[in-house]
Amino acid sequence: MEQKKFDFNSIIGFALIFVIILWMMYNNREDEVKNQAKAKTEKAAEAKAKGEATKEVAQTITDTTVADSVKIQKLQGALGSFAYSATLPSAKEEFTTIENELMVLKIANKGGFIAEATLKNFKKFDKNSKELVELIKNNNANFNLQLQTKDNRVLNTKDLFFEPTLTKVDGNQVLSMKLKSSANSYLEYKYVLKPNDYMLDFDIRSQGLNTTLNTSKPVDFQWNMKTYRNEKSISYENRYAEIVFEYEEGKDDYVGQGKDKEETPEKVTYIAYKQHFFSSILLTKTPFESTKLHSNDLVDDVSKDTIFTKEFKTNSALAYANGELDYKMNWYYGPSDYTVLNDYDRNLDEIIPLGWGIFGWINKFIFVPLFGFLSTFMGLGIAIIVFTILIKIAMSPITFKSFLSQAKMKVLRPEIMEIGEKFKKDPMKKQQETMKLYNKAGVNPMAGCIPALIQIPFMYASFQFFPSAIELRQKGFLWADDLSSFDAVITWDTHIPIISAIYGNHISLFPILAAIAIFFYMKMTSGDQAMAQPPQDGMPDMGKIMKIMIYLSPIMMLLFFNNYGSGLSLYNFISNLITIGIMLVIKKYFIDSDKIHAQIQENKAKPKTEGKFQRKMREMMEQAEEQKKLQNKKK
Repeated sequence: MEQKKFDFNSIIGFALIFVIILWMMYNNREDEVKNQAKAKTEKAAEAKAKGEATKEVAQTITDTTVADSVKIQKLQGALGSFAYSATLPSAKEEFTTIENELMVLKIANKGGFIAEATLKNFKKFDKNSKELVELIKNNNANFNLQLQTKDNRVLNTKDLFFEPTLTKVDGNQVLSMKLKSSANSYLEYKYVLKPNDYMLDFDIRSQGLNTTLNTSKPVDFQWNMKTYRNEKSISYENRYAEIVFEYEEGKDDYVGQGKDKEETPEKVTYIAYKQHFFSSILLTKTPFESTKLHSNDLVDDVSKDTIFTKEFKTNSALAYANGELDYKMNWYYGPSDYTVLNDYDRNLDEIIPLGWGIFGWINKFIFVPLFGFLSTFMGLGIAIIVFTILIKIAMSPITFKSFLSQAKMKVLRPEIMEIGEKFKKDPMKKQQETMKLYNKAGVNPMAGCIPALIQIPFMYASFQFFPSAIELRQKGFLWADDLSSFDAVITWDTHIPIISAIYGNHISLFPILAAIAIFFYMKMTSGDQAMAQPPQDGMPDMGKIMKIMIYLSPIMMLLFFNNYGSGLSLYNFISNLITIGIMLVIKKYFIDSDKIHAQIQENKAKPKTEGKFQRKMREMMEQAEEQKKLQNKKK
């Protein structure tokens, strides 16, 4: 055999190609860097120009050291017709307060937007805190319209002064904020706050500005907010902080978690800046045609980034109608409470993450009303226990069916093993005989799986329901002072690599109890499940899998639930305890292996009518067996 030799020409060719590719990549990279640098320089210059223009406008408006005539001249040069608004007595850094029984809002003269939003009935961090929940304060949010004038000026409403007028109409507080270009020409923000309501009307309209503004293009608007931390665990709170929006008449979606996530929906009817238990929502009756939504996670290190959770940004446009703006909108500042939001009948309940499909239905039509009813006349911890008991009792017939199926399969196991040994060299025949045995005995091998599958949606629904239940917020039970957060019994400050990142800097007790309960439950059922499943050729050994799961499931419970709300851990602890109790009662009083065996033998003696499905399965197996025989003959 001839030995292979190195082809030096090929090696040289490959080397040259490699060098050329490197050279091309280097040149492309240089061009890319130059282009990026050029783009950055241009962007910085543009931003600097805009910043200087805005700064000049702000300085001109607030400059009190020059004579009025000089100041007016400067204002007219910077603001054009809107210099009129800057000369009014209201052109000061002042605020107008409106409030009802639920919240206090402060609206700034400068910008005309809500500068402070405080909820009266909710405390930050814990129930003993003296700090109220403040969704807006210290310039963490702003609302701005970018106006283009016919003399080519670009003005931002956030930099201009509005004139406030507060009145009371039919018990409602009505605040009109007007940015004036003359006595009868203005842009108006109109706020209407009703008693005992988190929702306020918000209208944007213009009057007589069609000669001042360039109405050929829509008005760009921005709504930005950095959301304050309000809960004990910033990482847990941040997990549920996101932008939710509705678009195209009833469809809802959300902007993803993480760094710099964006969505560009069309025909948007509401935008919700959702924190864990509180939301700031802008609703519009005239959909925004095109919108850019941006979400950025501000928590890189939970030990350092402790003030804000997310930064949310909205960029959209308001279209002119007959040369004027006229938008009917609403603001909502309040709790992310399913019942409260659902009562507005504007699809706001979709903001609460109760799950999709059947999981959402279970939460909306079973969990929410049942738990809401129980929590009206008992403590929240007791309500969780009673709620769990009722759910488990309702599911007990399904649990019974599952255990009964396991018991039947366990009784049949010796015969199935015998069939497997007899036909171990003929898998098709073994399958046929096994199916015949099931048919004669009146046993459905899938009967044990179906009840378990039915219970899975309820289990998943609970994972969605309890983290979203604002009723649990700052409500204590036993050692847990807040059922919506973790129930730490031991805490430490030292950062421990891996452990702190995965498990946290505390030990919660309810997850430990839930892990112990699930360990004993799996210990008691693993033997029956393994015995109920006859071994299959090519399939993994269920006995070994169950042995691993006995220890793996509690460990996962400890790691996963340590940072979750203690209400969910309490639910899982009680749920597993009740399941163990139901299982012991069923085994002792309802399932008798001897009776089951006798019943199976009796079923075998009875003539069986073959169903359509069974006949079809038998025919398919027979056809497969015939094909196998023909193939063997050809060989």
